Formats: sequence, structure tokens, C-alpha cells
Amino acid sequence: MRAENFEFLLGYVEDCIRRRDTQMRFSISPAERLMVTIRFLATGESFSSLHFQFRLGISTISGIIRDTCRALWECLQAEYIPEPSQERWLEIAQNFHQICQFPNCVGAVDGKHIRIVKPSGSGSQFYNYKKYFSIVLMAIADAQCKFIAVDIGAYGRANDSQIFKNSPMGRRLYGETFEFPPPRPLPGTTGPLLPFVCVGDDAFQLSPHLLKPFGSSGLTQRKKIYNYRLTRARRVVECAFGILTAKWRVLLTAIKLQTETVDDVVKACVVLHNFVLSKEQVSLEDNVSESTLRDYQNPTFRSPVAVSRMRDSFADYFMSPAGSVDWQYEMV
Repeated sequence: MRAENFEFLLGYVEDCIRRRDTQMRFSISPAERLMVTIRFLATGESFSSLHFQFRLGISTISGIIRDTCRALWECLQAEYIPEPSQERWLEIAQNFHQICQFPNCVGAVDGKHIRIVKPSGSGSQFYNYKKYFSIVLMAIADAQCKFIAVDIGAYGRANDSQIFKNSPMGRRLYGETFEFPPPRPLPGTTGPLLPFVCVGDDAFQLSPHLLKPFGSSGLTQRKKIYNYRLTRARRVVECAFGILTAKWRVLLTAIKLQTETVDDVVKACVVLHNFVLSKEQVSLEDNVSESTLRDYQNPTFRSPVAVSRMRDSFADYFMSPAGSVDWQYEMV
């Protein structure tokens, strides 16, 4: 991060990480504490390496990183990963429409395994299908690759769908308590009223507020185009994970810390990810032409059949003059 962003960040956490001087010694300054932590998160260097760079004891560095990561989350979370209001959901949906050409979309959901060293006495709880030990970062991202909501610390052996269902954000999404804006017609149409949705891969359960691709068998051109358009919107969360790990390279190594501290490290990386993108924001916009589409009777989306029909309405929209784009036919 740039020097001015470091100073801005220091202003947020300075009071939380400041320690008192004593008659025996002077305390380590907040700036140095933050610098050690940022260095660790950005490089993934060992405590021994940081010991020689900063001339601090290894146990001191361990305590500094633990306390500073907690302070970063506590001080930044309310501003950089707040619970969205209805106005914020509408802004996110507009960005998805402009950038990804997917209307009524308010987030892309996926999980990422964070490699760790096997915790003592944990058995196979953290051993994942990729044949290493991990915790899971489950996240919903917006079209600008920022995280809207996260769940951190699930066992690596669990699958994404199970983790998401058991997470607070998953329970709220499936329970329809996320306070999304009311349903509205897709752009350029007069009906039906379709809900705001998140998009995920086929590991997740289809619901009134979560869309996933059609199955791979018996795909028609209409279904292939829908799958492509959905995947194009869903990839923003994968891009968010890519940016996160490229900048905070501690996530590329097997983190050799207690699992509670690993959670704090990942939380700090996530909130710093949003902080840095907010300070170095890049706007990508793409326009799509709109026209009218035939009217439908407004359905309710409670039963599995109704939810499947809701997905069909999105597929029909992408084949209509209002929702189609020229390049979608070249990709299927």
C-alpha cells in the first residue's frame, strides 16, 4: 500500500494498539507494530525473518501480530464491511448490471481454503479434498471485487454448500432475512417481478435468493447462455480471492499459528483488502441495450418448482432482445 494509505490506516488503529511506557523500557510504537503486521501479512515471512529485520523478539512479534490483526478488524469492519442497507444493495445490483451484464444480482458467493499447519489433536477435521489442512473463507463479493459478507474458520473437510448453510450469512440468505430490496422486473421488461439474488456454482442449493447453473446434461443453447452469463457474474468472487492472495501473500503459505490467531489473520487480510480497494478504486463499466419483453404473470418463489421457474425467467431474459448481448453467442 502507498505511504499515505499506511498513515491513514495508522490513524484508525493507533489508539487500539498503543502500549504504555514503563520505568524499565519504552513501549514499541503503534507505527512499528502496524509495520511489522503489514510486513507479515504482505509477505508471509517467518517470525525469525521478521526478528532480524525489526530487531524484535520472536514472542514479541507473535503478540504484536495477534493484537494488531484483531485491532484492524475491530476498527475497520464497521466502515469497510458494513451490513448493506437497501440503498447499498441497489448500488451493488447496478454495478453487477453495468460490469457483468447480470441484472438483479447483489453478490457472488464462493469459498476459499486457507492453508494451515495441522493443529495438534485435530484429527482429520481440517483435512480437505485437496489433500492439505485448511480453514475456509466463505465470502459474498460485489462486482468491484470487494467483500460484502464473510464467514471465516470453518473446518476444511466440510464442503462449500454445508459451510454456507451453517454460516450466519447463509442462514440469513436462505431464511430471506437479508433485507434485500423488494422484487422488481428485469431491466427493459414489464414483468415478472423477480427477486434480488446472489450467484454461486453448482455446489450451492438453489433458492429464491441464490441462483446456480443448470446441470451439465442436456444443455440447450438457452441453458448454455444462461450458464455463461451466470459464470461471468460469479467470477468476481474468484477475482476477489485472487487479488486478496496476491496482495496478502501470507495466505499463500501454510500459516503456522494457532487456529484462533489464523482466523484473526484472515479477518485482517479481508478488511485490508476492502480498505486498499477503496483507496485505489478502479471503475469498470459496460453498457447494455434495453428494450421490452412480453408480460408474465407474477409468480411466488417458495417451492422448488417455483424457484426453478424463477431461474428459467432469467434464462429467458438472456435470450430476449432486452437481455441478450452480441458476444454471448460467440462463447457457447
